[in-house]
Amino acid sequence: MTFRLHLSLLLMLGCWFFIHPAVAEQIDTTIVNYKDPKKYKVAALEINGTQFLDKNIIRSLTGIKIGEDISIPGDEITKCIKNLWKQGLFGNVKIYADKFVGDSVYLAIDVLEKPRLNEITIKGVKKSEGDDLKKKLEVMKGKPLTDALKLNIKNTIADHYEDKSYLHPVINVVEKKDEGLINSMSVIVNIDKGSKVKIDDLIFLGRVNGEITKMRKVMKDTRERSKVELRVPDGRSRKQKAKDALYTLANLNYTSTGDFFLERFRITFKGSKFNERKYEDDKQKLIDYYNNNGFRDAKITADTVIDNENGNVTIVIQLDEGHKYYFRDIVFKGNSKFPTETLQRVLNIKKGDVYNAELLQKRLTMDQDGGDVSSLYYDDGYLFFNINPVETAVENDSIDLEIRINEGPQATIKNVIIEGNNKTNEHVIRRELRTFPGDKFSRSDLIRSQREIANLGFFDPQETKVEPIPNPTDGTVDIKYTVKEKSADQVELSAGWGGKEGGLIGTLGLKFNNFSLRNIFNKKAWSPLPTGDGQQLTIRVESNGRAYQNYNFSFTEPWLGGKKPNAFTFAAFRSRIQDIVDKDVLGKQITNGLSVSLATRLKKPDDFFIVQASGNYYGYSLTTFRNRYFVDNVALDSGKFNNLNFKISLSRNSINQPVFPTGGAKIEVSVQFTPPYSLFRKDNNFDGKTVAEKYKLIEYHKWKFSVDWYQQLGKSKLVLRTAAKFGFLGTFNKKIGITPFERFEVGGNGIPSNVTLFGTDIIAHRGYEGAYSSTGGDPIYNKFLLELRYPFSLNPSATIYGLAFFEAANTYTTFKDYNPFKLKKSVGLGVRAILPMFGLIGIDYGIRFDSANGSPIKASNGFFDYIGKNGNISFILGFEPE
Repeated sequence: MTFRLHLSLLLMLGCWFFIHPAVAEQIDTTIVNYKDPKKYKVAALEINGTQFLDKNIIRSLTGIKIGEDISIPGDEITKCIKNLWKQGLFGNVKIYADKFVGDSVYLAIDVLEKPRLNEITIKGVKKSEGDDLKKKLEVMKGKPLTDALKLNIKNTIADHYEDKSYLHPVINVVEKKDEGLINSMSVIVNIDKGSKVKIDDLIFLGRVNGEITKMRKVMKDTRERSKVELRVPDGRSRKQKAKDALYTLANLNYTSTGDFFLERFRITFKGSKFNERKYEDDKQKLIDYYNNNGFRDAKITADTVIDNENGNVTIVIQLDEGHKYYFRDIVFKGNSKFPTETLQRVLNIKKGDVYNAELLQKRLTMDQDGGDVSSLYYDDGYLFFNINPVETAVENDSIDLEIRINEGPQATIKNVIIEGNNKTNEHVIRRELRTFPGDKFSRSDLIRSQREIANLGFFDPQETKVEPIPNPTDGTVDIKYTVKEKSADQVELSAGWGGKEGGLIGTLGLKFNNFSLRNIFNKKAWSPLPTGDGQQLTIRVESNGRAYQNYNFSFTEPWLGGKKPNAFTFAAFRSRIQDIVDKDVLGKQITNGLSVSLATRLKKPDDFFIVQASGNYYGYSLTTFRNRYFVDNVALDSGKFNNLNFKISLSRNSINQPVFPTGGAKIEVSVQFTPPYSLFRKDNNFDGKTVAEKYKLIEYHKWKFSVDWYQQLGKSKLVLRTAAKFGFLGTFNKKIGITPFERFEVGGNGIPSNVTLFGTDIIAHRGYEGAYSSTGGDPIYNKFLLELRYPFSLNPSATIYGLAFFEAANTYTTFKDYNPFKLKKSVGLGVRAILPMFGLIGIDYGIRFDSANGSPIKASNGFFDYIGKNGNISFILGFEPE
């Protein structure tokens, strides 16, 4: 005999509870009495109808546990139904007793899952905007299409447009059943984003001491709408009388001449989109501005965003500036390592200075350049050092500070951990570090190590992280370096057919910056070449048909011997230039060169210094080379010339990163010289001798000096580069005179052209044509450069930045003619892209201020596309010109 529970109460709960007919014969007497509920032990709880949801999770949501006693009827069943419904995951829920066996009940729950979200279609906006929204909504696909999910879709879209200042978008989500798919639903999202909300006016009430120009500047993301408006003291907009009154209250006084004129004659051309999140941040920046100018109690007592009839807003900020405070007595307590006088000198805040909380924190702990009190301790191993400024007295307008110091013990480096180098061998990184196990901890050593890793060029400098991991129990610290590999190799490739007298035209250049010579015979290390040891291998071949061929090879081992930073370089090249007329070779120049150099890093005055010595040989062979160079009006067209020279250079390089430097400088001085052959000759009479005989053994001494300095401008992304360069070529014997070899030519982008002869230094000078002189250039040059750079992208896959430049340069024949103020000047704009496989690619447009006529700066074709009367464009590929 089967008894069913009364249905009316359970229908109110949105479910069914009954005894399944199939098991009726197994139950003899089971009576459900609502007036007298009975306790049953739950023997089983079956879940039926699920497709995606886990049955165990659904069981946990019911609140009913197998083995526990429940009342039938009772609150447990009611709570079970409520728990399942409030999840919003089901379209129908049915609970029933499958059977009763003695005091046990076998429960079953049938559920119908809500359909899953399949596709999202965006309508009403541009395709690009729709694609951006789909990316943000992608995580919602596959979830049950509940009311909460649809609300989440709306909120995500609304937040997206709120960041873009569309504050009132209308969003409608329409469900669409997917034909042919079971339990699946798609949605169509119709969007009317409306208009951008802009800021018509930004009004400050209660302003007495704050300068309007600076207040608006610090609120850089909350700017007034662009306008050209004449403002007079007694009113600003005839249509908005209420706002006129607010303006009058806000601007009764002017703290600077700029404020006075700003309120009367204001022309602004800045973005004015209203963004509530950025507005909240800007309010704090406004308070920080007051705090940093002595008003430590300044606060915003009220602020209102007023909706205007045109859909824009007016912002009114009520200020309470408070009193202006000054530093009075500052004392240090707890310092034993450094005397108070030293700490006060580093702090550099004197009695009577305007109170500035930001400056105080910077001088104590937050100076990026290391000029703070904390750096003194961190650089001497005091990793557990702590400093805390406490205001001990505030009287009238003066504040006394007690700076409490807990020096703690000196920390010793225990382990140095390197992670992320999946291609570069660990020893290549480790040898560049300044932190070693057993050494005292030093923050400056960490910063220097990070710089050296960046300068390797194998890792993304933005992703290189240094993390000290203190071990307070034993007073040690582990240092963890995390790097991210980037492509360091470069390829230069161009090809064609034609050129002078026909033939293959092209360039193939391969530069491997992380090469491994020791693995060259290890087949497993080739991927596609053996890498990881930080060596540099360069191979370059150029051809311009029969007229010109050039072959270059170089190899550098930066740590010769593996124990000290002794960089060894071997290089060789061969070039051939042929003078071809009507397919006949009338003359040619062949140049062969070899170079061996060794550079080492010095320890004193500091280890930024590098000294380098090299031995070089260049052999020139000319055969009836028509009218190329002239010496004393005699053509230098045939002969063999030998240039055996030695070069010594001393440089100091503190540039923080090679790709886009933001700080540091590189200074270099060098001398290059040949043996003074003429001083050892018995016969120094060159009368009657040919030019080829006179210069068979080339002799000279060549001096060069350069300085390149980078500085980031404040907190902006702008970087200022300043540079100065000087070169001088001298002779050992006045009877011979200055050699036509190794001179200086100025002009163009600094890339030597195919017809550049005899080791001439090509000095870049944008805005002037490429240099080519029949005398081989001049023996003296000067150049000065100012360059302002702005990064568009610092992504290692494509570092891109723009620049504006001013440069001035010239060459001189003698020191009598030398005048560092007699320069050819130019200005211009340019852009650079550093691509991992191709290196540097750039384009500049320069405008010259001075005529090149009658100047040592000559015009030629070279690598330039000349545009207009006063400018040219230079294309730069492969390296940054001097």
